Amino acid sequence: QLQNKILILTICAAGIGGTFQYGYNISIINAPASYIQMFMNTTWLERTGVPLESNMILLLWSFTVSAYPLGGLTGAVVAGPMAIMLGRKMSLLLNNVFVIIAAALSGFSRMAKSFEMIMLSRFFTGMNAGVSMNIQPMYLAESAPKKLRGAVALTSASFTALGLVLGQVVGLRELLGREESWPLLLASNVVPALIQLTALPWFPESPRYLLIDRGDKESCISALQKLRGTSDLSAELEEMLAEQAAVKGQRAKNPWELFQNPSLRWQLVSIVVLSSAMQLCGNDSMYFYAAYVFQEAGIPREKIPYVVIGTGSCELITSVTCNMIIDYAGRRPLLLGGYIFMAGWAIVFMVALSQQTQISWMPYLSMACIFAYILSFGIGPAGVTGVLPTEVFDQMSRPAAYMICGSLLWFNLFLVGTAFPFIVKSLAHFCYIPFLVVCVCTALYVGFFLPETKGKSFLEISEEFRKRNFKTKTHSGFYKGPEEIKTTTL
Repeated sequence: QLQNKILILTICAAGIGGTFQYGYNISIINAPASYIQMFMNTTWLERTGVPLESNMILLLWSFTVSAYPLGGLTGAVVAGPMAIMLGRKMSLLLNNVFVIIAAALSGFSRMAKSFEMIMLSRFFTGMNAGVSMNIQPMYLAESAPKKLRGAVALTSASFTALGLVLGQVVGLRELLGREESWPLLLASNVVPALIQLTALPWFPESPRYLLIDRGDKESCISALQKLRGTSDLSAELEEMLAEQAAVKGQRAKNPWELFQNPSLRWQLVSIVVLSSAMQLCGNDSMYFYAAYVFQEAGIPREKIPYVVIGTGSCELITSVTCNMIIDYAGRRPLLLGGYIFMAGWAIVFMVALSQQTQISWMPYLSMACIFAYILSFGIGPAGVTGVLPTEVFDQMSRPAAYMICGSLLWFNLFLVGTAFPFIVKSLAHFCYIPFLVVCVCTALYVGFFLPETKGKSFLEISEEFRKRNFKTKTHSGFYKGPEEIKTTTL
């Protein structure tokens, strides 16, 4: 019992200041949007004596919103070097500095009469999320025992969803959603940071990092004993030593070296496809639509924020469910099922949107679609995508793989955020066609090319990919369709 206690507490300490912040900071910006825009206008009026035009306010607002993914991209790029030089745990602790700066900037922005401070604070908040989205799953998956690895690394997704819901709750009018309290709302992200700074130092560093990167066997054994609560570690230690021997003499790789390395070809393709799909599948855009659809369904305007909390809770419930079943069901079925269901719901959603005004019960169908789409996303893609880079790359390539993954994730978030309003304008009710295509293609990729990693050691997974990377080589020259598909047998 005690062994799981330390592991569970480590998960909570890493999560609360980690991916929790990503979800929380995405959702707290929604409630005060109109107040911040008014603040921008009045500030400008005081400075220049001229009010801002409406499209100028919109431009400043979109700068403020896009500062977050830009910060995230920066964070994802520095996360790799941080994880290698400082270690997993230390990086997570230092990462809180960004949030504390951000909270100070946004908290005092109204007193300083500066909306530029809000933009800067969003950038730093993004940096914090970018680092934690990369390092937290790495830290947890390296600290977890093999049979629980999927579930433990997946808690990152549960913390993101928890952050989303709590951000929506704190942004309600009854709490911090009123006009006078928006600087407090934006600065409230300092609380999880302080919790992590007090809790995480008491827990061990990743045993794999200690042994393989630092070569410190004693610290590794004591970290393992703390995490497992037993002294019988021979099997696990043997596996780690084998992994250490396999990467002996290598140094941590850079992202561009992964692209040049033929033995990592399929691993790289897999994480590029899945990381891109995670943002390009349109899940975040569902939240964008939520308020409009709920209004059409006849829910009174002032009640809508409460229903939107329901959509966030959906993601939370499914990611917790996914946590419980990932090590039984495996990674592939969850990814495959998630994307297939999302493709199906996207079609129903577009039909429902186009008939919204003609048929009286259509708004309820589109409402059901929103919930179903978010549920399908939460059950597979939301969590499994973050676990895979840890499993399919070895210790030396892992930080670089997460840098690639994270950069794609943030770049695509920025892309979808910028492009979606234009997609809606041009395609109207059929705005989900691009997302539908992404879901179908990803499902096909997972079905044909992704091996199962459930319950295998890191070395076994590397071996399986090695076969795949070099098997296709021997057949180059002929038609290699069936050969290639043959190698995906599990």
